[in-house]
Amino acid sequence: MNDKYLKLACKQIADRNILVNVASRRAKELAHGAHPMVAIDRTKAMNHLDVALQEIAEGKVSYEVTEAES
Repeated sequence: MNDKYLKLACKQIADRNILVNVASRRAKELAHGAHPMVAIDRTKAMNHLDVALQEIAEGKVSYEVTEAES
């Protein structure tokens, strides 16, 4: 995991628990064939999590918190 992308993503989603969930879901989507929403530098070894964090950092991925039913 690229520390630079993590720090930038933390600026977009301050709550680390939410960030972990959003990034892991997006990385899973990418692993299953979803197209990246950011330009990927092919000269660097980027895994799905790096791409997901970069997408979050650039504001391409959003999330919505809903109330859990009791």
